[in-house]
Amino acid sequence: MTFKIVMILKAIVCLVFGLLLLFLPGQLLGLLSLSFGTGAALMTRLYGACLMGNLMLTWFARNAEKSPLRKAIILHLFVYDAIGFVASLVFQLSGVLSAFGWVVVVIYFFFTIGFGYLLIQEGKAA
Repeated sequence: MTFKIVMILKAIVCLVFGLLLLFLPGQLLGLLSLSFGTGAALMTRLYGACLMGNLMLTWFARNAEKSPLRKAIILHLFVYDAIGFVASLVFQLSGVLSAFGWVVVVIYFFFTIGFGYLLIQEGKAA
């Protein structure tokens, strides 16, 4: 996988889930068998805003040449996705989430591996 492909895929996922979290948060949480109240409304929309920020980062940096800045972007996304993977896996294994939760786990796992691979490649180029 190339840097550009991983960044475009991440941008697409951020767009889809970001819009869902901003505009249809109750429905998305319902798919995960989670309740939706005022606290969830705030947190899902704040997370949707975070994903829209990641969308901007991944889309506009997709053509970045190898540099310390590009490595920092990869490191940021690797750490973000690794934490998301662990958190979603813990909730999935604890039985809190519906079967749809595995989709979330797999997405975070895919990007953790993808950005981890890119991070290793960036280190080799130095």
